[in-house]
Amino acid sequence: MPNVFACWVLKPHTFYPFIDFRLLNNTTYSGEIGTKKKVKRLLSFQRYFHASRLLRGIIPQAPLHLLDEDYLGQARHMLSKVGMWDFDIFLFDRLTNGNSLVTLLCHLFNSHGLIHHFKLDMVTLHRFLVMVQEDYHSQNPYHNAVHAADVTQAMHCYLKEPKLASFLTPLDIMLGLLAAAAHDVDHPGVNQPFLIKTNHHLANLYQNMSVLENHHWRSTIGMLRESRLLAHLPKEMTQDIEQQLGSLILATDINRQNEFLTRLKAHLHNKDLRLENAHDRHFMLQIALKCADICNPCRIWEMSKQWSERVCEEFYRQGELEQKFELEISPLCNQQKDSIPSIQIGFMSYIVEPLFREWAHFTGNSALSENMLGHLAHNKAQWKSLLPRQHRSRGSSGSGPDQDHAGQGTESEEQTAREGDSP
Repeated sequence: MPNVFACWVLKPHTFYPFIDFRLLNNTTYSGEIGTKKKVKRLLSFQRYFHASRLLRGIIPQAPLHLLDEDYLGQARHMLSKVGMWDFDIFLFDRLTNGNSLVTLLCHLFNSHGLIHHFKLDMVTLHRFLVMVQEDYHSQNPYHNAVHAADVTQAMHCYLKEPKLASFLTPLDIMLGLLAAAAHDVDHPGVNQPFLIKTNHHLANLYQNMSVLENHHWRSTIGMLRESRLLAHLPKEMTQDIEQQLGSLILATDINRQNEFLTRLKAHLHNKDLRLENAHDRHFMLQIALKCADICNPCRIWEMSKQWSERVCEEFYRQGELEQKFELEISPLCNQQKDSIPSIQIGFMSYIVEPLFREWAHFTGNSALSENMLGHLAHNKAQWKSLLPRQHRSRGSSGSGPDQDHAGQGTESEEQTAREGDSP
């Protein structure tokens, strides 16, 4: 599905009339763009130009039931181990023919008893999940439906943590899974600073504050209403669900990392988390989603490395686009200066490690937390071994601009890691 994401770029005495984000890949597109019937919900860039098959009344031919005979035995076997941390989402996506998000969510909604508890219609649920999956841009190397499925699987693992699980209500679980599945929906493959400096209408709409996260949330609400998945529930309840989904998705803004980390540290130090309280449970759902969103460095090396390469490819594509239109290249987006190992080591040091140490503190150093921290240490060592030789020598001497690669970075370098979105 084409990714059409146009914006105006204004510079003194210079006017760039159109930036088409199809330049980010080499796919050849047909002339159908713009000729499709426009749909009522204009929140999604894709749907603006490409009416969904569902909205034209065409029901997907994929089986609705998880254990349908058309599903491969390997996929069924993998779903029986969906709570394992070494779950291979890339393999699962291949086995489900690119439908990992839909398949995973159908299974999790069923296994958690959410379909029965909320009296959800299975066909409507499937329709909604297909809408969500289709609104991810498959040509994005990182921010695509496979990333959403990976985050959802991680969220499922976190919801099973003993310190949290016994307090969760069905509503908490549904909110956690929905927010994980839709947290990056319709992501354009560029970050917020790019939208701001190109005067994109979304940046203006959301006043340069959590631009992408607000768009992901509003797009999700649009799809919930369009699908009528929750239309049978009381209005007050659906309004509460929409607001809580917003609070969860907005928490994934990497620029709010220190805000949430400081609050979590304070709660753990004061030992004042009361998970019987809905407010405290919601806060820990926010923390769980933040962990799930950036958990790639805590996966086994083979999968973690794939994700690292994917996100850096997305960064580099943005840098190439900025260079093409004579814009300043954003932090971490210059392929000639920003290597994958250096990006990943900085991200692990300043963003991932501090958050997952506190998560481990919350879980009481659970088996899963120890496993994740072990992978994180191993993966960081792997990336250090792959650093260019001059970077390693500078890091070992404790001086030079790559001091952060030895885990001794500055506050400005931490800010750079945050500005790069989530590797």
